[in-house]
Amino acid sequence: MSSNGTDLTIGFFSSSVAVLLYGSNFVPLKKYDTGDGIFLQWVLCASIWLVALVVNLILRCPKFWPFAMVGGCIWATGNIAVVPIIKTIGLGLGVLIWGSFNTLTGWASSRYGWFGTDAEEVSTPLLNYFGAGLSVVSAFIFLLIKSEIPSNTCSVDTTSLLMEHVMSKKEEPCPDYSWVDKLSAAQHRIVGCSLAVVSGILYGSTFVPIIYIKDHSKRNDSAYTEASQYDLDYMFAHCSGIFLMSTVYFLVYCIAMKNNPKLYPEAVLPGFLSGVLWAIATCCWFIANHALSAVVSFPIITAGPGLIAAMWGVFVFKEIQGLRNYLLVILAFCIILTGALCTAFSKL
Repeated sequence: MSSNGTDLTIGFFSSSVAVLLYGSNFVPLKKYDTGDGIFLQWVLCASIWLVALVVNLILRCPKFWPFAMVGGCIWATGNIAVVPIIKTIGLGLGVLIWGSFNTLTGWASSRYGWFGTDAEEVSTPLLNYFGAGLSVVSAFIFLLIKSEIPSNTCSVDTTSLLMEHVMSKKEEPCPDYSWVDKLSAAQHRIVGCSLAVVSGILYGSTFVPIIYIKDHSKRNDSAYTEASQYDLDYMFAHCSGIFLMSTVYFLVYCIAMKNNPKLYPEAVLPGFLSGVLWAIATCCWFIANHALSAVVSFPIITAGPGLIAAMWGVFVFKEIQGLRNYLLVILAFCIILTGALCTAFSKL
């Protein structure tokens, strides 16, 4: 097998693993109360950092580039808004918005060379555009799927994914009642959609510092001359940024709560496992970026996890039931698969 063929094989295998784990990493937390999510994020980020430390030792401690930490800080900043997004507009609409903007930002910044990076070239640009577009369109299919999930009032209700946040006025709020629940319906929509857009853009920008370092390492007059071209060498710096920023947010949260933060001990081990799964998925994404380039890997890895999450809902948690919903899941799968294949073949 040629070197190019080997890279493609490694790249698509790594992409598949990343999609599977990103779509499954919150499954361990399904049965546990996570409250406002701040403590959970800190536990999750701590486990991410530990996995990155192991990877760094396996790679024999490649040079640490502090600028790569910026990408981790960006990711942690976007992730801090996840709980308010879910509380205001629901998981379905939240994932749709931030996933779409994640895909578009990551793909566009790589394809057109935003933020000082070099533009990525593909053999068939039109096919690449079409594949990236389908990756975004596929997310809209989930708007039509109805699921049976616990509402914010700790009861089970059958609603559209877009309406997960709707609460009956007669029901009592959960123990994790927060400022979000005090907003009006219109404010819920505005705040939730705005935060989801911002989070998506931040998620899509998380690899920009690493790509910037790699691109500028080829220039003799750059501070990053001769920096590594292997994406995984930046994993530890990236995750250090994640842990640093999440710790800062957690300390600010503790101060805001007057040293009485809401802690959920039962969520520690599940949260740790969730972070490990996320970190392994991110390692695979770094490998895929190196083997395929970000312009190919980004649409695949950002669009696929939604399908995996839907599969968990159908076969394990029984959140998605009925022939109509099953057909919509199959349709979404076909569109995602087509988009991924178009993006993949655009590189050949």
